[in-house]
Amino acid sequence: MDRDHPLRQALPLILLSGAFFATLDVTGKFLIQVHAVLLVVWARYLGQMLFAVAIGARRLGRGFWRTHHLRMQLVRALCLLGSSWCFVASLRFLPLAEGTAIAFLAPMFAIVMSIPVLGERPTRARWLAAIAGFTGILLLVRPGGSVFHPAAALMAFSALCNAMYQLLTRRVPLDRPETTLFYTSTVGAVVLSALLPTIDLPRLPEAREWAMFAALGVLGGLGHWCLIAAFVRAPASLLAPFTYTHLLWSTIYGFLVFGHFPDALSVLGMAVIIGSGVGLGLHERRRSMMRS
Repeated sequence: MDRDHPLRQALPLILLSGAFFATLDVTGKFLIQVHAVLLVVWARYLGQMLFAVAIGARRLGRGFWRTHHLRMQLVRALCLLGSSWCFVASLRFLPLAEGTAIAFLAPMFAIVMSIPVLGERPTRARWLAAIAGFTGILLLVRPGGSVFHPAAALMAFSALCNAMYQLLTRRVPLDRPETTLFYTSTVGAVVLSALLPTIDLPRLPEAREWAMFAALGVLGGLGHWCLIAAFVRAPASLLAPFTYTHLLWSTIYGFLVFGHFPDALSVLGMAVIIGSGVGLGLHERRRSMMRS
């Protein structure tokens, strides 16, 4: 592959982002067993905000926070906050790999929601990918399975919020990625900081847990930075199939840390979800090449 090929430049970054996000998820799942959801999500957003401010100020100067789409930035940031909250809350009850697989429904939801939100008409291939993704979820969320739990609905709602976040991101085309990352992190940090006095702490975190809380922000910031840097260097349609390495890492972490490995039907459901996502990414890649 040519050294200057976009995929060669972006691939290490997209793979790193999956590893960072999966490590963030397993850290959050560990902390959520003994600490409030609000505290775990707040620590993540606070760290991400500090990271976003540092990156924005360095690259764009003092005016990095100026946006052409203030209302849209606020709404999309609140959508991601809702997604993050539901994701972390549901991980208290769901296995890491299967829960992450449900979260990957977001692109499928985005296909359906693109009709009322963006006025788009999805192609037949997009509809087939969405149907296949939902079929994979039915294999995961089945009676008797490890994901047959009310928390699965909460994880699906997390994917729905994430889909809205993705669609609204396309409504802020004039803003730089650093500006968008700043609002994504800061809105959540401000809202959660205001709610922080409402939680009841049964005990203060131990030294090891304080380090894990700090790691949440670092991992979130690094993950988002790698993701943005990758998409700056290569088209989204080219990178989309590689985002599913996040699910692979989640499976490995789930086994090593929590001793859980998906059963055969769950593996099949996850494979269907990955296959539908990869197929959709390849389809979008072909469409973009034909248009150019």
